[in-house]
Amino acid sequence: MNIQEYFARISYDESCKDADLQTLTAIFQHHIRAVPFENLSMHCGEPIELDLQATYNKIVRKNRGGWCLETNHLLFWALQELGYDVCILGGNSYEPAEKTYTAEMNHILLKVVIKGNPYVVDAGFGGAYQTWQPLMLISGKDQPQTPGIFRFTENNGNWYFEKVKRKHYIPEQSVPFTDTPDAGNIRKIYTFTLKPRHINDFQELNMYLQVSPDNILQKKSICTLQTTEGAYGLVGWTFSEMKYNYTEDMDLMQITTLTDEEVEKTLKEKFSIVLENKLVP
Repeated sequence: MNIQEYFARISYDESCKDADLQTLTAIFQHHIRAVPFENLSMHCGEPIELDLQATYNKIVRKNRGGWCLETNHLLFWALQELGYDVCILGGNSYEPAEKTYTAEMNHILLKVVIKGNPYVVDAGFGGAYQTWQPLMLISGKDQPQTPGIFRFTENNGNWYFEKVKRKHYIPEQSVPFTDTPDAGNIRKIYTFTLKPRHINDFQELNMYLQVSPDNILQKKSICTLQTTEGAYGLVGWTFSEMKYNYTEDMDLMQITTLTDEEVEKTLKEKFSIVLENKLVP
């Protein structure tokens, strides 16, 4: 594994002499615009190994993406290589349908400490809930970014991560809609503690998600990638293109239904992904 090869994969060619916030932000943005959040392996018969070398080969050498366990693990390795004080944390994602957080840990995020200040770095949530910059780990403070306003709240050692929702404008629809039907304009994303984790703490989860029929990753093939203006999303045969803040407090969302051939073409053109095996969306 080679940090220069990783930099080439994410098209990063700036100086990285200092393990500072500016460099962290630049690497993070290159990463989320080059490495899709995707679970395509599950839908084309490829096992997902939670092993750093396997993840590196998949993302860096085969030009693929990965889900949070893979993309954040690779970012963790890269930041360690660059001398950052970084550790893995475990999160429990919010299930809007159940109106509760998952009982089991099912998400990886990273904590990076720079000059004594802790930041959360998470390249593995995808879609409209993907942050574009490291977030200060501070309770109750609104942190506006291009995708929206994010914030953490802390209660008895439990941290809660949420986003203020924006309306979506879909040209084919006459009425703007908000992305989730629950009341209020806050979308809960996940909860976590600051207990440091090791990648092996997630081996069981990695196996479980690949065999459990009732999780969203099994039900749908998902591929999302951040762009300079918003995000691309391919869920099953549905391709969406999001442009953030198209007008005040509203995102533009264009949705297209694709054929099987168009799915393959879209993966190549929008996500730079060419699969080795046949995808069953």
